[in-house]
Amino acid sequence: MKGKDNIIAKLNSLLAFELAAMDQYFIHSQMYLDWGFHKLHTRIAHEVEDEKGHAAKLIDRMLFLEGTPDMVNRSGLLIGQDVTSMLESDLRVEYAVAQCLKDTIALCEIEQDYVTRDILMVLLSDTEVDHAHWLEQQLSLIKQLGLPNYLQSQCS
Repeated sequence: MKGKDNIIAKLNSLLAFELAAMDQYFIHSQMYLDWGFHKLHTRIAHEVEDEKGHAAKLIDRMLFLEGTPDMVNRSGLLIGQDVTSMLESDLRVEYAVAQCLKDTIALCEIEQDYVTRDILMVLLSDTEVDHAHWLEQQLSLIKQLGLPNYLQSQCS
């Protein structure tokens, strides 16, 4: 089924964010593991798989719409150098993904592509309710507990 070029372009923009998030989460999870923060490693490694699943859904939809997924570009990739900057960077990319999802959902409404819209609504829920919310909680815990106490809680 031939999809509209503007929707395919927006899906590729989303894919660039999802791939960046996946790459960023991957390196961050490995850094956490190297530093001995096993709880953070486990959670962020899970996020890698979530982002991979999001990318797969976007790719599947683009292929169905006879589009060409762009696997080269990444948007928003920023590797942190310490736990706080890593969490902040991950949250920043999740906010960017959420905004891009909202923009693309709005376009789908205009173009009456309700199937793509419904797929993206699930991704938006994941992004806002699961990913961004968890990252916001972690940054709040750092402020409330202090960084040393937070880091100690992430070791086992």
